[in-house]
Amino acid sequence: MAERIFYPLFLLLIPLIGMVITDEINWSLFDFIIMGSLLMFLGIGIYFVCNRSKNLKIRILYIGILLFILFIIWAELAVGIFGSPFAGS
Repeated sequence: MAERIFYPLFLLLIPLIGMVITDEINWSLFDFIIMGSLLMFLGIGIYFVCNRSKNLKIRILYIGILLFILFIIWAELAVGIFGSPFAGS
């Protein structure tokens, strides 16, 4: 696989820098591992969509679906929008 699938992991620098600047962001190692795995799956998914789909509209649709799924999982882990047992609140 291309090294481009690792580019979304650079987004983890945002909470890391935020933890250095302020005390309001408090992520544990487990939080970084979970978000890193979510971002890795997103990067792999986008990589496969871009390689498999030649139609731009279909590609944008699939990437949008992947991003929607990422945001739903992220919101559930952060604040528990569905009230599941692994919710963050």
